[in-house]
Amino acid sequence: MSVKYSRHVYYRLLQRLWVTIKRLISGEVEHLMAVNQSRRPWHMPLIAAIAISFPVFVGAYFEALSAGIKASLGAMIILNLPFGGSLPQRMVTVMAWGFAMALCFALGLIAQQLAFIKIPVFALVAFAIVIFGRYYNQPPPAGLFVMMSTAIALFIPVPLTHIVAATGLVMLGSGFALIMALLYSLFLLATRKRTNLPAQSYQPETISESIMVAGFVSLALSIALVLTMPYPYWVAVSCFIIIQGIHLRTMWIKQFHRLLGTLIGMGVAAWMLSWQLTLWQVAAAILVLMLCIESLVDRHYGLAVVFITPLTVFIAEYGSGLPPSQQLYQEVIQARMLDTALGCIIGLIGGIAMQSAKLRAPLHRLERWLLARFGV
Repeated sequence: MSVKYSRHVYYRLLQRLWVTIKRLISGEVEHLMAVNQSRRPWHMPLIAAIAISFPVFVGAYFEALSAGIKASLGAMIILNLPFGGSLPQRMVTVMAWGFAMALCFALGLIAQQLAFIKIPVFALVAFAIVIFGRYYNQPPPAGLFVMMSTAIALFIPVPLTHIVAATGLVMLGSGFALIMALLYSLFLLATRKRTNLPAQSYQPETISESIMVAGFVSLALSIALVLTMPYPYWVAVSCFIIIQGIHLRTMWIKQFHRLLGTLIGMGVAAWMLSWQLTLWQVAAAILVLMLCIESLVDRHYGLAVVFITPLTVFIAEYGSGLPPSQQLYQEVIQARMLDTALGCIIGLIGGIAMQSAKLRAPLHRLERWLLARFGV
C-alpha cells in the first residue's frame, strides 16, 4: 500500500512539474512572439530613414560612398529626437548628441593610432554615454549609435592625416540631421498636443550602474582583441545592447531576440551582399533597411534586428572604403555571427553580475563618496 501511495505521489509531483514547465515555456514563447503597439508617430520612421540615408545618396552621387556612410553615422542622432518638451529642449537634446557623436568618433580615430589607449578611451566613452543617457532619461536607442560609431572608429582604416576630414563628415551628417529635426519638430508642435519631458535629475545608483555597464562592455572588447577577432567592435556593441536591460527577464528576451534576429539577418545580409550592389543601390538599400528598422524596433525587437544586422554590415564594410568581394562577404557573415554570440554571452553574464550585492556594495560606497565630495 505504501509503495502504491509513493508511486502515486511521485506521479502527481511529476505531473505538476510538467504543467509548470509547460506553462513557463508557453508564457516565454508568448512573450517572445508579442508585437507591441508603437508609441511613436507613424511618420517618424520615414523622417529618420530619409535623414540617415540622404548623406549616402550624396556620397553615391559624388562616387564617394565611404564618405557618405561616415556622414550617415552623424545623421543617426535624429533617432534621439524627443517627442516631448518645447522646441529649444528638443533641439538642445539633438545638438548634445551630435556633439557627443563627433567627439567620440574623433576620439576613436585618435585612439586607433595608439593601440595601448584603445581600451581606456573606449571605457571612458562608454561610461560617459551611459551616465549621460540615464541622467537625461533618454529612451532607446540613447547612446547606442554613439557607442557603435566609437567602436567602429577604433578599427576602420583611417590614416592620421585624414582624422579631421573623417570627423568633419560625421559633423556634416549631424548638421543635416539637426535641420531635419528642427523641421520635423515644428511640424509635430503644430499638429500634436505638446507633452512635457520627464524630469531630469540624478537617480540613485546612476554612477554605479554606469561603471558596471562600461566595465563589462570594455571587457567584451578586450576579450575580442585577445582572441584576435576580425571585427571586435561587434562584440562590444552586442554586449552593450544586451546589458542595457534592467531586469534579467528583459536581458534574456533581448538576448534571444538578438541571436535569432541576427541568425536570420545574416542570411539577409549574405543575400544582399551577393547582389554586388552599385553605389546607388547601396544607398537605396540603407534607406529601406532604416525604414524597416524604425517601423519595427518598438514593436518587436527581434524583427528589427533582422534588418539591423545587414545595416551594420553595410555601414562597416562599405564605410571602410573597401567594398566586400564574393569571398570576403562570406567571412564577414561567419565572423558577425560568432562576434554577436560572444557579445550576448558576456552581456548576459554582466547583467547577472550587476544583480550581485557584493559587487554593487563597493561601487555604492564610491558613489556616495563622490556625491559627498562634489556636493551633488
